[in-house]
Amino acid sequence: MRLNILIGGKAGQGINKISGIVADILSKHGYFIFNYRDYPSLIRGGHNFNILSISDEKIGSFESRFDGIISLDDKTLELHKNELKDNGFIVSYESFEEHKINLNMALAGALTKILGLDLEVLLERIRKEFEEESVEAAKRGYESQEKKYDFERIDRKISIISGSHAVTLGAINSKVKLYISYPMTPATGVLHELATKQSENDFIVFQPENEIAAVNSALGASFTGTRAMVGTSGGGFDLMSEALSFQGQSEIPLVIYLASRPGPGTGVPTYTLQADLNAALGSGHGEFSRIVVAPGDPIEAIEKTNEAFYLSEKFKTLVIILSDKHLAEGEFSLDNKPNEFLDIRLDRKIPGDEIVKVSSYEHDEFGNTTEDSSLIVENTKRRIGKSEEIKKELEKFEAVKVHGDKESKNLVIGFGSTKGVVLDSIKGLDVKFLQVLYLEPFSDRIEEEIKKAEKVILVELNSTGQLGRLVKEKTGIDIKEKVLKYDGRPFASDELRKEIEIRL
Repeated sequence: MRLNILIGGKAGQGINKISGIVADILSKHGYFIFNYRDYPSLIRGGHNFNILSISDEKIGSFESRFDGIISLDDKTLELHKNELKDNGFIVSYESFEEHKINLNMALAGALTKILGLDLEVLLERIRKEFEEESVEAAKRGYESQEKKYDFERIDRKISIISGSHAVTLGAINSKVKLYISYPMTPATGVLHELATKQSENDFIVFQPENEIAAVNSALGASFTGTRAMVGTSGGGFDLMSEALSFQGQSEIPLVIYLASRPGPGTGVPTYTLQADLNAALGSGHGEFSRIVVAPGDPIEAIEKTNEAFYLSEKFKTLVIILSDKHLAEGEFSLDNKPNEFLDIRLDRKIPGDEIVKVSSYEHDEFGNTTEDSSLIVENTKRRIGKSEEIKKELEKFEAVKVHGDKESKNLVIGFGSTKGVVLDSIKGLDVKFLQVLYLEPFSDRIEEEIKKAEKVILVELNSTGQLGRLVKEKTGIDIKEKVLKYDGRPFASDELRKEIEIRL
């Protein structure tokens, strides 16, 4: 069974609370959910909606047609009524206006009843967070509806987590000591999550005056041996490019969380795109090694954040964790646990223990500035040579994954947040999915898998196929079949499935 329910209204009406409460109850009943959030750059008003997808199988996307609409205002029905399936249901705010501030509680109750979920589980959930007036509104909503579905309990333990929360866990489990970030959607989620966990985990979260201060402060802290991390989005990342080059010369370990949104410029701040891969791969002048990793779901976000700290410290290099709004703010169901966390050792000279000198100038082994031609060549070879060393180290981890029918001659290739929708869209098809996790260094297995396939389809959320360009640069292979989307919205699984079927 799979359902897709749209919950829409104005910012400030509690849309997220409806989907959150019902998702919690469904997870307690043993069902998987995926929750997508769509909202403009407004604090109040506008048109906001969530799509809550429900299934008895693991899912990581939503569909384009809805089994139900929960409407907190007239505009929701005006915009989305034509997307409702023929046998779909509508629950409108008009029946519950007397509940005012508790309108969302009444509608959460109505949806809970339609899904055939237990009233007591609903009331218990609401009492954890709200007063008795909210409980009464939920009860009234529940009693107003007839049961349409029967979500019986499944004996399965499921938790719900967002991509931002997953990166937070990965950082904490890596024993981060300093997180520095200037707020910028969609990276702000990690800033907020970590800020609430400082005291209990003995680290500091700091918001400086701008992104330039953030990255340079992190480099200074890391120089002293402090495990530091920076968070930003595209525009802020641009401001950090000089500091990235400084890292390449100084070789101070640095981890950056880059959560992409549509550009160029300010772009569309609250929507999603995978258009910053080129920036992640190339920002910063000069030639130096770096690592770019793009998790595709929360479990990978936990694991790859931990790997980022490990690799950054071991190779004294820059690691960029590349995400986007869809992964950062999407809410996923988990029924498994991440790998054991890596032991990250500090194996370098630290100021205070002895004299340590670094700068942005070319230097000798003692950190003294040099213009010696032989040293320039030697240092350049060493810095660039790290990539091959890192590539060998990545054999311990998963640089790529192959999903689906591994014997299929049809291959879909993608990276990052498209993982969930690709997996949902290829179910039952003669297709395998090559998920690229580490984009730099570039795994040899990518070329191997592409050459084994008879048909290759590139799936990306950008207009130019940036992963496709990278594949061509590294292998000479030009992927002709592309499914590209760049309107700021993620793929719906049924629409992507049609696009894939057309190209097979």
